[in-house]
Amino acid sequence: MLQHLHIQNYALISHLDIDFHEGFSALTGETGAGKSIILGALALVMGGRADLKTITEGEERCIIEADFGEYLIRRELNRNGRSRSLVNDEVVTQTELKALANKLIDIHSQHENLLLADDSFQLGVIDALAHNEAERETYSARYTAYRAAEQALRDLEALAAKTGKDQDYIAFQFGQLEEAQLNDADELENLEEEEYRLSHVEQLKAQLQTALQALDEDERSAMSMLRIAQSALQDEESLNSRLQSVEIELKDIISETNHLAENTEYDPERLQIVQERLDLINTLLRKHGVQTVAELMALRDELGAQLGKIASFDEDIANAKKEVAACRSSLETAAQALTQSRKAVREQISIQLTLDLSKLGIAHANVDIAITPLEDFSESGNDNIQFLFAANLNQSLRPVSDVASGGEIARFMLCVKALIASTNGLPTIIFDEIDTGVSGEIATQMGHIMREMATSRQIIAITHLPQIAAQAETQFRVYKQDTDTRTETHIVQLDTEERIRDIAAMLSGKAITDAALTTAKELLRK
Repeated sequence: MLQHLHIQNYALISHLDIDFHEGFSALTGETGAGKSIILGALALVMGGRADLKTITEGEERCIIEADFGEYLIRRELNRNGRSRSLVNDEVVTQTELKALANKLIDIHSQHENLLLADDSFQLGVIDALAHNEAERETYSARYTAYRAAEQALRDLEALAAKTGKDQDYIAFQFGQLEEAQLNDADELENLEEEEYRLSHVEQLKAQLQTALQALDEDERSAMSMLRIAQSALQDEESLNSRLQSVEIELKDIISETNHLAENTEYDPERLQIVQERLDLINTLLRKHGVQTVAELMALRDELGAQLGKIASFDEDIANAKKEVAACRSSLETAAQALTQSRKAVREQISIQLTLDLSKLGIAHANVDIAITPLEDFSESGNDNIQFLFAANLNQSLRPVSDVASGGEIARFMLCVKALIASTNGLPTIIFDEIDTGVSGEIATQMGHIMREMATSRQIIAITHLPQIAAQAETQFRVYKQDTDTRTETHIVQLDTEERIRDIAAMLSGKAITDAALTTAKELLRK
């Protein structure tokens, strides 16, 4: 439960500390006193949207702390735009904070009455009372799998359609590359080297002949000079041995050079073949915007794979359709179980709401819950849930948001909240003027319901009605006070005498009458 709330530099509140209690508490005060400011601060510390305009004028930072016993939640806003949230002095994200807050407190403001027109809210009420968490978890997993299978099929069909249009072009490109018989990544470099040799035969032969003369054929050739050196150093065993090694290497060079000279012949046919091959490869390189034969080979393999995939599209699509059908069948089973769990509590909820509304002055209230199938599966099932309502005899049932008055909607919403509270473990519920549009005995009955709810949880009601305030176990008054420089909001817990005067003022206005005081005492006594 909410044990303590600390607010500093928030709107009209410079500093406020308030201890809350178990059971049923009421916050009262004149319109504009600042009750909504306190509620806004509490909403902020529970993960609400930060608004720098709420920082008190002239201050740089506002701080709000809510103590729930096990959890101490702190929210800080800085005028420079930075904010942070802490739980037990550890920084948390807004998502984490909201998830925790949803387990600790429910703040019901007036605008939430509009939720009765929201199909998802009505569905959430049914699910909360059906305790169908297991069914919803199973359905959610199968729904995700079904949508994923559908998407996979759509992607495959789109790819098949697109690729099918390009099939002839892909086949043409693949055919060209396949016909080129590219098998050697170094082929281009080897061809360029061979083409150079074939184009410069005479020059190469002259160079080789010059080399042979210098190595062995001339009187002053390398071999002749080497033999003279060997003769001169024949007594130097170490040097002579090294010269013999040089001789062996030199003879090998001469042999290879001689072989090249004998085999370097002008071959116009081979030159033409090499040049045509080079033209083909360079044309393919330019066409496909790549630099190497290796890239051409990779492209050829990729195009071949695409053609293979095109050939298997029909089979792949057939398998994908089978997967969609299997997932849908599994989803239908889960959806049926989810629907059944909702239908199982439908009558019980209708009866209870009808009974509670009759206690709140709608004597001929009639409530039913329509559960109809959707055209397609949604994330929450295959059901459309709609609360139907009639306030009078012989009146046809229609959606509650269409036919209920403001006061009837407020009472309906209180009954829904009470019903949910009876089945969940939410420790704190705050009602912000849920009693709008009601008065008299109906207000008394609404107070009874809130007091009954408070036997198992903390209930805090912001109210203008004396019939409700009088039934609270603890009452706080919110008021504004002017200082020399500003107007500030304060809150104070009332003792018995203060409660009598506060409730009397709610009955008769600022000019408290003896009759109002008597009535206030009687309300508190009851």
